Amino acid sequence: MGFTTLLVFGAGLAAATPAHAASSQVATVNATVVKPLTLKWVQNLDLGTIILGPGVWSGATVGISRAGAFSCGNANVTCSGATAVAKYNVSGTNNQVVRITAPNVTLVNQSDPTKTLTLVVDSPGTVLLTNSGNPGIDFPLGGSISLSSTTAGGVYSGTFNVTVDY
Repeated sequence: MGFTTLLVFGAGLAAATPAHAASSQVATVNATVVKPLTLKWVQNLDLGTIILGPGVWSGATVGISRAGAFSCGNANVTCSGATAVAKYNVSGTNNQVVRITAPNVTLVNQSDPTKTLTLVVDSPGTVLLTNSGNPGIDFPLGGSISLSSTTAGGVYSGTFNVTVDY
């Protein structure tokens, strides 16, 4: 194979290589910017006064739903006094869904801290902000406790640990 043959062979290879055309694709870029959330306390939860009946019993549930419906339907307890749901206000960016985290609350007997009750929290889970900034939107929290004939008397108190995020 002479030099001329190699030159013709090499030229043939160069001609067989396809030409590369420039190619491009378009992608959309989005960025959603939201205001920081602000959470404010508005109102405390109150289950009123609960009077325990005589005898040996358990499983009497007393509660208030986040919609404000009070339940004290067990024959072993009598309920009286004003009741109220807890309320909070959240503000941020319009049309954003806000997740609400509110775990159960340990209520401690103020006369004997070794005695506790668990408030099972009734939370909406999420709310939709219908405006930006103030006035924000109020959301309620309810809850229920379970009592028995051995529940110690006294004022039980605890605090909500409410967290909100987008």
